[in-house]
Amino acid sequence: MVKSQHEVLKSYLSSVSMMQQQIESYNRFIHMGINRVVKQYDKIEPEVANFAIKLNYIRLEQPKIIESDSSTRSMMPNEALIRNLSYAAPMYLSFTPVISGVIKEISTSEAYIGDMPVMVKSDLCYTKNMTKDQLLKVGEDPDDYGGYFIIKGTERALVGVEDLAPNKMICTKETKGVVCKVFSTTQLSFRGKCSITRDEYGIYSMTFPTFSKGVDLIFILKALGFNQEKILNEINNKDARNDMLLNISVSKANEMSVADAITELGKMSAPNQAKIYQDKKAESQLDTYILPHIGSTKEARIEKALYLIKMAEKASLVAYGYSKADDRDSYKNKRVQLAGDLMEVLFNNSFRFFIRDIKYHIERTTARGRRLNIRTNINPDSLTEKITYSMGTGSWPTGQTGVSQVLDRVNLFSSLSHLRRIKSPLAKKHSHMRAREVHGTHIGKICPSETPEGTEVGLTKYLALMAKVTVGADENITKKSLLELIDKAEKL
Repeated sequence: MVKSQHEVLKSYLSSVSMMQQQIESYNRFIHMGINRVVKQYDKIEPEVANFAIKLNYIRLEQPKIIESDSSTRSMMPNEALIRNLSYAAPMYLSFTPVISGVIKEISTSEAYIGDMPVMVKSDLCYTKNMTKDQLLKVGEDPDDYGGYFIIKGTERALVGVEDLAPNKMICTKETKGVVCKVFSTTQLSFRGKCSITRDEYGIYSMTFPTFSKGVDLIFILKALGFNQEKILNEINNKDARNDMLLNISVSKANEMSVADAITELGKMSAPNQAKIYQDKKAESQLDTYILPHIGSTKEARIEKALYLIKMAEKASLVAYGYSKADDRDSYKNKRVQLAGDLMEVLFNNSFRFFIRDIKYHIERTTARGRRLNIRTNINPDSLTEKITYSMGTGSWPTGQTGVSQVLDRVNLFSSLSHLRRIKSPLAKKHSHMRAREVHGTHIGKICPSETPEGTEVGLTKYLALMAKVTVGADENITKKSLLELIDKAEKL
């Protein structure tokens, strides 16, 4: 029996890299994630008459080094370590000028915009497909698993970040009542917590990023375009329907029209401001901050209202005992952000500042009456420095610290263990006793015994030896497939 277990483990480790999930996640970022960010900021519109810049895509090359004599050549990871350099790939942004609303395709060109740190053994790394003899010839370790970065001559690992699953209803019992919450997350890495609380009397209140004190749910549903009849038609359970009837009867928004509700929301959002500004602010609240993962257009408001009603119904079902409360510590309600996800968040933040910098320089050049040349207004150092700073310090745009850490090279097992580390975002100084305990869903995924001592006990975990994290799939493809199945089912 022992021999067969050994053979299975040996066969698995010989065919699957222990760093496979990190490398696959990073590859997904450089092939898809980086241009997904560019697509979100597809146009730069400086305050210059009849001029804009359309952003097309970013092209990445393999790591290069520019010597003092201006010659350019390939750079291996070992050389970056010895010379205290960053193992990074040059990025080239394709852009097209837009003059008086006309896209000048003939003027499309590329510009160097900075360097992207390259993960060792990824698709951009020279060592990816090298044989053992080739690696030895260029001075590289043939047994190196990769999965780490080299920043200014220091090997750094991106630690996986564990957090509650985004865009999923999680219903729990708390001191203030039953709370159904969802961490609404968009591809732009905007993450906003939207929750509905049902108190002991059955009254619903809603919170979202710009309203943390709680707002009447019926008022929000009215602003989204739902009336009493539509709300009740969407609820199946009789007790949940009674809760909603109670809320409708006591709500001040019961007699409001949709326009009145939006006007009132504007007054709450921007008191003592002009009505035009208040209405604009109210529209922004509904489209941008309430369940942004569903959409940010007026057409998405109906879907948002339906989603909120289902959240309220779920809170009632848990309160009446029809359903069990969700376990926040269960791994079915958690996700792990790997290197690619973390790099996309970092690049999104850095690219936003980079675009702001280009816009400022173009406006200043025009104001001084100088000839406008887009290339000369691009400062590649600004993007590179912002990425390198976070990679070098471990401070991420989301406010988390310790995301990037110096790779533990005490021995091979320490390095492998470090690259498979998972960090919880919970504060170390608080007790969080239940979160620190070994949960039943950890079996097969998390090592039950390996964790640091002291304040990080239970919050810093390590993947089990044969555990693998999937890197995710395109939501649009999944959504399209589900809609096609629904259409087929309706036709039958």
